Amino acid sequence: MARRWRLAFFLAILSGSIFAFSGPVDAQPMSRAQARERANMLAALGAELFSDPQLSNSGKSACASCHDPAHAFAPANALSVQLGGRDLAYPGLRAVPSLKYLQAVPQFTEHYFESEDEADESVDNGPTGGLTWDGRADSARAQARIPLLSPFEMGNASPDEVVRHALDGGYGPKLAAIYGKSLLANRNATFEAVLKALEVYQQSWQTFYPYSSKYDAWLAGKVELTPEEEHGRKLFEDPEKGNCASCHFSVRANDGTPPQFTDYGMIALAVPRNPAIPANADPAFYDLGLCGPLRTNFLGRPDYCGLFRTPTLRNVATRRAFFHNGVFHTLKDAVAFYATRDTDPGRWYPRRADGSVEIYDDLPARYRDNINMDPPFGGKQGDAPRLDDGEIDAIVTFLNTLTDGWKAR
Repeated sequence: MARRWRLAFFLAILSGSIFAFSGPVDAQPMSRAQARERANMLAALGAELFSDPQLSNSGKSACASCHDPAHAFAPANALSVQLGGRDLAYPGLRAVPSLKYLQAVPQFTEHYFESEDEADESVDNGPTGGLTWDGRADSARAQARIPLLSPFEMGNASPDEVVRHALDGGYGPKLAAIYGKSLLANRNATFEAVLKALEVYQQSWQTFYPYSSKYDAWLAGKVELTPEEEHGRKLFEDPEKGNCASCHFSVRANDGTPPQFTDYGMIALAVPRNPAIPANADPAFYDLGLCGPLRTNFLGRPDYCGLFRTPTLRNVATRRAFFHNGVFHTLKDAVAFYATRDTDPGRWYPRRADGSVEIYDDLPARYRDNINMDPPFGGKQGDAPRLDDGEIDAIVTFLNTLTDGWKAR
């Protein structure tokens, strides 16, 4: 089923997004074979562009610098935020997410209707979808534009500057071979062609969504989980224990496609403020996710403040910084935070001068009604957490089965 789904998705690319490019391209109809050839050419070009630091203003930072293919297209280091810009000295505001398993993320909507019963679409799940932590990009092409032009990422001042770097890097003939020589006379269209190549590269299923973890093999009946992994899986799915699967779906969809381990929703977790982010040195600065500062069309929506998109947990065990602000650096701490945020807040949040705990310190009080209190959250300080240390360890063991590239011994 997964193989047929991949094929259907690839054919959708050929018949849809490849033709959606707007620019001075010869608009003659293509056969499926021609479309497939163009897709392969674009993917190959996108792979080159992705790894080429010449596209940055500094000449030292490529897409792959922060999205390392050897680390599930996430950073290779444990920094909470990465450094970029014209001299690689400008820190970002958020942890860099992985680019794997984004192919099924729906476009952002404020009202997402879905339920386990496909005939019942009465449940409004609220803001859902979109790429980046705040869902402000609706395609890989739109997402690629952000780092290319960000002052604290690749540092280009304009699309024209990106095009200049690409042409200076020798990519003009390859773009012309795909779209025709007339493309290069239009700088905006050439910039869009660069973005399209990066997008098509990220639609390569063998690289970006291979479904090659031990968990996928278990779903296919090819391997058994160890007792500890199975224990962790049950805790992960138990609504009274980990309750992780309520947001990180772990079962096949109704059409048989593999689980993405996310519901793509927006949620406020109230993770601790991270002093390692230089912007947080300003006590008036808050990263409020969906309601700003990087996303600007919901600045006046207090009910959206503090909400960030739920990422996939595939390959999560390869990460070295967790949550939108990279405040934790071990997977065990990330899981333990869910279990003890409210029952042992002093473990996570700073203390005031009088010794009291400054709980939820990275979200202004006026937005705290947005904080998720579903299990394993909730309870009062001093209560027993829903997960003990052994159960947290078991969930971490299970999460390790979600890493791609598993091979039977």
